Amino acid sequence: MKITIYGPGCKNCVNLADNAKKAVAETGVEAEIVKVEDMKEIAVAGIMSTPAIGIDGEVKIKGRVATVDEIKELIV
Repeated sequence: MKITIYGPGCKNCVNLADNAKKAVAETGVEAEIVKVEDMKEIAVAGIMSTPAIGIDGEVKIKGRVATVDEIKELIV
């Protein structure tokens, strides 16, 4: 599984990445977490407000920091 965090590196983006790492650790799911900070790539993905999280190429949540529990629901 590939989890993509979209955002320019702001505090909310860092918090979302941390929540994703915690969710992966707590569920035991094998996942690669990738950060996309290039605004052109973020726009190409159709994201107009960051942070956002994508699972296997599909954007699931955008414009806010997803909780650890929300991310767990997406990855199990």
